[in-house]
Amino acid sequence: MKSIIRDRDKAVTYNVNWNADNQLIGSNAAKLASYIGTLVQEEWVAFVAQRRDENFKKVSATNRERASNPTYAYKKGRLGYARLEEKILDETKSDATSLPPHVLWKEARVGKDGTVRDDVQHIYDECETLSQSISTAEDQENRSVLSRALNVPEYPGRVRGKGHGCTPTSLYKNPRRRNSSNQEVMETLQALQAQVLQLQKDNERYRCMEKCSSQLKETSEKASINCQNKFPEGISSCQLYLSSPTYRLVGKGKVHNTSGDLLHHRPLPDGHLKVSVDVVLDKDALLPIPDIVSETTLLRDAIGSFVAWPLDLIFIDDETPTKPASKDKGILRHNESVASQKEVFAQGSQQLSQKIGSRQKNKRDLPVTSLPKKGAFVPRYQISLETLVDSSDMATAGAIRLLDMEEDIFGYSCTETVGKEDLEHIFRHQELGVGVIHTYIRFLYDNFMRGNDQLSNRFRFVSSSLVNKALICREPDSCREYLVKRFMASSTNNLYLWPYNSGCHWLLLAIDPLKEVVYFLNSIDGEWTNYPDMKQLVDTSIKVFRSQRQARVPRTKSSNITWIKVQCPLQRNGIDCGYFVMRFMREIINMNQIEIPITYFDEYKCAHYTRLQLEQIKEELCQYFIVKRLISI
Repeated sequence: MKSIIRDRDKAVTYNVNWNADNQLIGSNAAKLASYIGTLVQEEWVAFVAQRRDENFKKVSATNRERASNPTYAYKKGRLGYARLEEKILDETKSDATSLPPHVLWKEARVGKDGTVRDDVQHIYDECETLSQSISTAEDQENRSVLSRALNVPEYPGRVRGKGHGCTPTSLYKNPRRRNSSNQEVMETLQALQAQVLQLQKDNERYRCMEKCSSQLKETSEKASINCQNKFPEGISSCQLYLSSPTYRLVGKGKVHNTSGDLLHHRPLPDGHLKVSVDVVLDKDALLPIPDIVSETTLLRDAIGSFVAWPLDLIFIDDETPTKPASKDKGILRHNESVASQKEVFAQGSQQLSQKIGSRQKNKRDLPVTSLPKKGAFVPRYQISLETLVDSSDMATAGAIRLLDMEEDIFGYSCTETVGKEDLEHIFRHQELGVGVIHTYIRFLYDNFMRGNDQLSNRFRFVSSSLVNKALICREPDSCREYLVKRFMASSTNNLYLWPYNSGCHWLLLAIDPLKEVVYFLNSIDGEWTNYPDMKQLVDTSIKVFRSQRQARVPRTKSSNITWIKVQCPLQRNGIDCGYFVMRFMREIINMNQIEIPITYFDEYKCAHYTRLQLEQIKEELCQYFIVKRLISI
């Protein structure tokens, strides 16, 4: 190789490059690989002598005959896997630093005409499927995905489909496992001892709480069994007072004087009754007895829940609680109950109360409210539904209603449970649970999609009960199977609307599995990278769906799913996320488009939804409850 000698004499420097797997690549790789033999004369002489040995020739002939008719023939000559990978990355202008072994293995078996044999494609598809269920650790410690698909043993020190120079250590970037040092063992032991000590402290605290509860039970058994004669039996509106540091009215609510009533599964203390807190008049007022279950000490934190209140500080109030003057700073507007908020709409609620008597005579009649004053918004369906709830068995804690969900909605038949607490969340504009979200989905299905083949064939829903943050972490396989099965029901382009609950926040994913596009709508302006478990599940499910329907995609897209962050309206508090998700779904279906613009739909584009826009969603929900007669007297 005289050209190299001449360049050496001219002091020409050859640049040498390695890829991410520590393999030699670049324009000088092949040239130097051939020239290296001249630099090691003694080793070269020994190498030639070995190759001329008769025993070696026999072994070589056997191996040559075995390799003369391979099942999956390599078709890239001297190019090699490393330079093949470099060529593919250059041609596709990809930002990736390496390709999976099974992708290289397939490309190395593509002929000059560009065709791929069916058996090669089959192995590749099987690798794609296996890669979704086998972790990187399993791939490294046991047989690789490619070896599993080929059903051949894995040899130590090499990686099938990556070529010479690539080892498991260089590919997975993980050092070999080693035994823990004495210091590491001691640190682990100390950490375990600290955990045991903390568990012992928690156990002792629990025992103390149980002891206190037992003492309360012994002294208050009569009070927890017998109704108090001072108060009418059942549920009554009441005023709540405190005597320390001054005697004053601190709130309003409902007293529950029921035989055998318990508070959080525990007997009531002697001289106390269970009350539900609706309105707080003193934002700094403390609870007479702190709630040890929820660790609540302030009255304002107990709105919508039950607490124990002294008998001599409860006064029955048959009148509707009145709203204080604006100069009174005692009531926090966001802490007012729905009963208090309804006074803003006095005209509607007053006439509604006049209808209650006639409604009780004829249970089939729906509650009717008067028209609002000009320019004022009256949530008449919310008021009507709350009146129905208060007049039905749903007024009791723990009461529920069941709503049948047809198979066409989530891909399987189920029953959704809606409890009294869910309805109270709507009335008080609090954070929503999955029961309310799914009920609104049923509303959208009944009022927009049922009987409309175009909409029902275009839009589908994903159940938040089967795929959520907790289940993704605990049962990822079942979540993936459900999504893939849901996607496989597609015959044409569908957009799957999935309200995703991250544990403390609702956001919406709109997934087009055929185009492999995911629209990300987050009302708090977060990125999808903040939800890695969710994103990995979606990407994996789409890839498995691709493999099961035997779809072929360009090499540049084989490992990429398109995620689009939609510039949707943003919420301005920590409560509205569920209401935003419901409105997103309504607007997407109403626009009847598979593709969602990055800047959102022009017809609904805004920086934030107004309270009125969210109240409209709540009105639709409450009207649906009434029309479906889920609540009746």
